[in-house]
Amino acid sequence: MRAVGYRTPGAIDAPDSLVDIELPKPEPGPRDLIVEIRAVSVNPVDTKVRRRAGADTPDGWKVLGWDAAGVVVQTGAEVTRFKPGDEVFYAGALERQGTNAEYHAVDERIVGRKPASLDFAQAAALPLTAITAWETLFDRLDVRRPVPGAAQAILIIGGAGGVGSIAVQLARRLTDLTVIASASRPRTEAWVRELGAHHVVNHSRPLDAEVAALGLGAPAFVFSTTATDRHMEAIAALIAPQGRWALIDDPGVVDVAPFKRKSVSTHWEFMFTRPMFGTADIDAQGTLLDEVSRLVDEGVLRTTLAEHYGPINAANLRRAHALIESGRALGKIVLEGFGAA
Repeated sequence: MRAVGYRTPGAIDAPDSLVDIELPKPEPGPRDLIVEIRAVSVNPVDTKVRRRAGADTPDGWKVLGWDAAGVVVQTGAEVTRFKPGDEVFYAGALERQGTNAEYHAVDERIVGRKPASLDFAQAAALPLTAITAWETLFDRLDVRRPVPGAAQAILIIGGAGGVGSIAVQLARRLTDLTVIASASRPRTEAWVRELGAHHVVNHSRPLDAEVAALGLGAPAFVFSTTATDRHMEAIAALIAPQGRWALIDDPGVVDVAPFKRKSVSTHWEFMFTRPMFGTADIDAQGTLLDEVSRLVDEGVLRTTLAEHYGPINAANLRRAHALIESGRALGKIVLEGFGAA
């Protein structure tokens, strides 16, 4: 089968950073689906793994890609939820080979049914970011539980990114919170307003002053999707006493001492935790994606696809990685199909 992979970690501008290769079609484990990949999207995790981790497989190739939408073509002996022909979408598992391949093996418990109202490219934009945003808002921050005395508001830092784009929608559509999103360019400000943000603040300026100027009071929740190290001091200043904040990026140092005086709780979100550790509630991710699919089909949520880069190949994936590493990506970048054989 056709795939895109690499052998050694490195910069995206290296000629062998991502290359077109041929690999054997995977065989399913007992709980696995074999999915014919129709579309994928690219996330910051793809670029981080490419820079840090080399191939650790017998064939010497590492295949990236986690977000995918496709069609089930084969099932393992213990699969119960899906059958060949089913259209699915999912975000995969960090420790397995990725979705930048014609066929992919994935545990059925972390797979959802593709929204019927979306094509494969539109659906592929959603899984990883939807899981991340949903788990952050409802599992980690527990935003439906108020913070006494705080403004019923959430600040989403990096509202125009992949995770921010779905988090803004979830917070606006599924809660009664006032949604404050950060952006720094006219295009990204327009994007987050279109997705449902009540207010937009500029994260190139001090965020505590930006939020205070809104006159809402101290928000109960902060969700930092990017540049957490740059905004830590401002987050500690602007959040309400007994507030809750979450982060998903990788700051060099996370010093939570400034949050002590306010008894602010800190939450990490890593959407690969359930599949990585085979947690008792691993199937919660499949259930979550089914719910996202339902909400999309009912018109409550929309795809966050912003850029379509054409077929799934090394050249187009290198372009996508470069844009993500520039820090200027809007929404999600999607690639679709493998072109002519």
